[in-house]
Amino acid sequence: MSGLRSFVARRLLLGVAQTVAVVLLVFALTEALPGDAAVALAGDQPDPARIAAIREAMQLDRPAYERLADWAAGLLHGDFGTSLASGRPVSQYITDGFGPTLLLAALTVVLLVPLGFGLGVLAARHEGRLIDRLVSSVTLAVYAVPEFALGVLLVSVLALQLGWLPPTAVGYGTDLLAHPAALVLPVLVLLSRPVCSLSRLVRAGMVDALAAPYAVHARRYGVTGARVRYAHALPNALAPAAQQLARTIDWLLCGVIVVEALYVIPGLGTVLLNAVAERDVPVVQGLAVVFGVLTVVLNLGADLVAHRFAPRAGVAA
Repeated sequence: MSGLRSFVARRLLLGVAQTVAVVLLVFALTEALPGDAAVALAGDQPDPARIAAIREAMQLDRPAYERLADWAAGLLHGDFGTSLASGRPVSQYITDGFGPTLLLAALTVVLLVPLGFGLGVLAARHEGRLIDRLVSSVTLAVYAVPEFALGVLLVSVLALQLGWLPPTAVGYGTDLLAHPAALVLPVLVLLSRPVCSLSRLVRAGMVDALAAPYAVHARRYGVTGARVRYAHALPNALAPAAQQLARTIDWLLCGVIVVEALYVIPGLGTVLLNAVAERDVPVVQGLAVVFGVLTVVLNLGADLVAHRFAPRAGVAA
């Protein structure tokens, strides 16, 4: 237990340092962008005097380190700041965008786990045969297709030509669960690459485990093939698969900007794009903190699972 506590403590300290570094980097990159929120609010033909007045009202004329220090002090009290573009609390932006993003992520994971593990086990069970080659070939081909290309293809065929599904979520607002047809295409795109990588990882782990000496001896002693596969081989494939699943969930919650933009999903990705376009630094910083914390928590959970099923892999991770 002491070793596990030390492992968790190191991971938490590293996660805090990573989150701080992400916030500082995002702030620096946002400051380096041409223009600011005052220019965006001034319109297409901005007047220098009006820009200066807006910048002074927003306190954008203060040094960057002072604005960063004030924002960081508020963050310690749970205050993400206020949007420069609208005056709304940043936490409200995050709350409004988190619902649609979480819904997409949850639906994708619910389908990903049985499909990924099922295809991986199926391919490992028929190693070297037609089913194994078919699963490996199809997953490799699908994984090679970029998300935006697959998304455009699905919209063109299933939405525009056949008319089976709506092409975007325009008009549905944030209550996407009441309009499940609008979720089919984005979930298919989000599911395409993770299910390929997860199934291939599970297959590789099970093939290695089934070829290990303990599995060979178990079969010699009359242990059934199903028990060898699911009670002995599958747990050894869970450690790397759990880490891959954590990275996938992290990507689903923090990095689905392309899919949300393509299907006009009002999630966190859309909020981030709008904030960058408006030079709304507090919103960008608030999202950076949320994304950083989610990444730390998910990877810590994956490391704990890996430590449970494969202690040596967990410590080395």
